Amino acid sequence: MKASTRTIYGDAKVLDIREVGRPNLKEDEVLVRIHAATVNRTDVALLRGYPLIMRFFSGLRKPRLSITGTDFAGEIIEAGKHVTRFSVGERVWGFHDQGLQSHATYMRIPEKGNIESIPDGVEFSIAVASAEAAHYAINILNKITLEKGQQAMVHGATGAIGSACVQLLRANGLEVSATCRGEHAQIVHGLGADHTIDYTQEDFTRAPGSYDLVIDSVGKSTFNACKRILHKDGTYISSELGPGAQNLFFALSTPVLGGKKVIFPFPSNIKSSLSKMNALLTKGIFNPLIDRTYPLSEISSAFTYVASGQKIGNVLIADFS
Repeated sequence: MKASTRTIYGDAKVLDIREVGRPNLKEDEVLVRIHAATVNRTDVALLRGYPLIMRFFSGLRKPRLSITGTDFAGEIIEAGKHVTRFSVGERVWGFHDQGLQSHATYMRIPEKGNIESIPDGVEFSIAVASAEAAHYAINILNKITLEKGQQAMVHGATGAIGSACVQLLRANGLEVSATCRGEHAQIVHGLGADHTIDYTQEDFTRAPGSYDLVIDSVGKSTFNACKRILHKDGTYISSELGPGAQNLFFALSTPVLGGKKVIFPFPSNIKSSLSKMNALLTKGIFNPLIDRTYPLSEISSAFTYVASGQKIGNVLIADFS
């Protein structure tokens, strides 16, 4: 089978499309033929081995997993003899932030792993684009109590995480403001945003308005910069650690001090996120934003594009031949 492989940490130049052996199946695993995957921020971080803290689970000096890929959507073509949850021919999807080696023709995964059936009528591309970023968005919103009518600001609303946050906030009845490039305002309004700010023309932290919640989905702002637009008991959440890992410090100190606070969204319970997203996809409430689709043979270009920070939503890999 074909696979996107690497032996060292680095940028997209370390990737090599190679013929490798098909995975040997264990008794509690299923073998999935991959129909779609994404290249996402988690993939880029695992490729680089940065932030360095990631190497504690991805491999200190070299990658523990030789094949890239953290999410997938595909069809089960073989099941171990102890598998009871799934059957051959079933359409499935999943995500694991430590890697699944899914940038390949086939991958194996335990039936008790982060894997769910794809709802009827949902395409492989839609399912996989609702995995990594949507999990982080759900995880962010799980850290706070959302109330209908609250005002929220999403910084970076055209990113995969930001676009998911906009939809989920809107589904919970919040009034949503969001930052994006001016030419993308229509897209962001289509996701459910009530108001947009062109961040290339105006600093959203200096614009009129105040919010119960500010979500920095791209990690490009700071709590100190956003204080002035937070309500007196407002919350700031960033997808990144911040300069000098300050968001971890603020997450420990600000709730104790009272008033405006920082919450850091430590990722947890991926299986729960997949289950919640399945329900939203079934109801037609969530529609992931998809930017580009590459074949596996051009995955280096996909990684380069995602690492540039210019993508709009999700970048897919959909041809594994």
